[in-house]
Amino acid sequence: MRGPRVVVGVGGGIAAYKACGLIRLLTESGCHVDVVPTEAALRFVGSATFEALSGNPVSTGVFSDVPSVRHVALGQRADLVVVAPATADLLARAASGRADDLLTSTLLTARCPVLLAPAMHTEMWEHPATRRNVDTLRGDGIHVMPPASGRLTGADTGAGRLPEPADIARLARLLLDGGSLAWDLAGTRIVVTSGGTREEIDPVRFLGNRSSGKQGHAIAAVAAARGARVTLVTSSDLPTPPAVEVVHIESALELREQTLRAAARADVVVKAAAVADFRPTDVSDSKLKKGSGSEPAEIRLRRNPDILADLVSARAAGDVPADCVLVGFAAETGDASGTVLEHGRAKLARKGCDLLVVNEVGRDTTFGQDVNGGWILDSGGGETALERASKDLLADRLLDAIVGIARGRTGRSDADRTD
Repeated sequence: MRGPRVVVGVGGGIAAYKACGLIRLLTESGCHVDVVPTEAALRFVGSATFEALSGNPVSTGVFSDVPSVRHVALGQRADLVVVAPATADLLARAASGRADDLLTSTLLTARCPVLLAPAMHTEMWEHPATRRNVDTLRGDGIHVMPPASGRLTGADTGAGRLPEPADIARLARLLLDGGSLAWDLAGTRIVVTSGGTREEIDPVRFLGNRSSGKQGHAIAAVAAARGARVTLVTSSDLPTPPAVEVVHIESALELREQTLRAAARADVVVKAAAVADFRPTDVSDSKLKKGSGSEPAEIRLRRNPDILADLVSARAAGDVPADCVLVGFAAETGDASGTVLEHGRAKLARKGCDLLVVNEVGRDTTFGQDVNGGWILDSGGGETALERASKDLLADRLLDAIVGIARGRTGRSDADRTD
């Protein structure tokens, strides 16, 4: 049997059509997919579609293929169960331990990670009964994604939209790769920066770097999936992860302003953006043209502010909460003066932050890639090696380290950390 076995459950909501994209992504990544829709789901998408996409037969009831004891076997053999969409009705049945169809029976027999992606109208998502059911499921160790916000059925908009298939697939892959996705950041306010800054030369051109923003976006996505209230300050054009507030910037000065503003009430700041060290001293109001008389003989540069150092100073001055965990990233290359790790250790001592993630970068290394590796250095002298793995898995490991530091601090009152 090729690849991990994944059961994709499909609840009976209009968002059931998005499950087709999820199935496609999982099968293309090498997973063996069994699709288990509810009867209501088949009113939105027919079984033939699910069978064609997965390459496996589809059934909904416990009396299908009785000799193979399918209602038990599917959950026993699965490496992961994903339900998308998980409707309010399905969440209620799963929370109460019902086993009245093949999908709920599979959920009861599964001993692998289970990921539920809710989709429903905002009023249903916010209803106390649904919130109790979600709390029960999370208490049972089931991963329940926060829903996205946006257009719902009809003219309604709000929280309750099913996340995009790619967002669900990335968390599914993370769980298959051994990520924890623990629900341990609920109510925690996290600020994440991502992407490379653009330092304007004229209205057309800028100085920049190769950063794609993928690592910062991964941290934001995984933090939100672990319950954090995330503000993402970014220059990247990547899609915004579900349940994440985004602030778009371009230059280092804009990044500094927005990060310090968001950090004023943050519990954690992760500065993963690749900030340009320099910016042009003079910026032209019109495009600089060759041979026009406006062509510059040189481009003079001035140093950009050190945003991480400014955050450390702001914390010392009381402008950032005293218990706020400050995390930096060091994109390094080895040279005659030292190795990547040696440069990282020196930077941690110089910056004064709590954690520093050190990455080796270069052409076709880290920037723009889907994998990353390096070390997590802490201010107490600890070092944790990070084997090259997906940027989502690295994000999960980093958040584990952040939680460890946060738990060792007094923290603010529960009243200050309410959802």
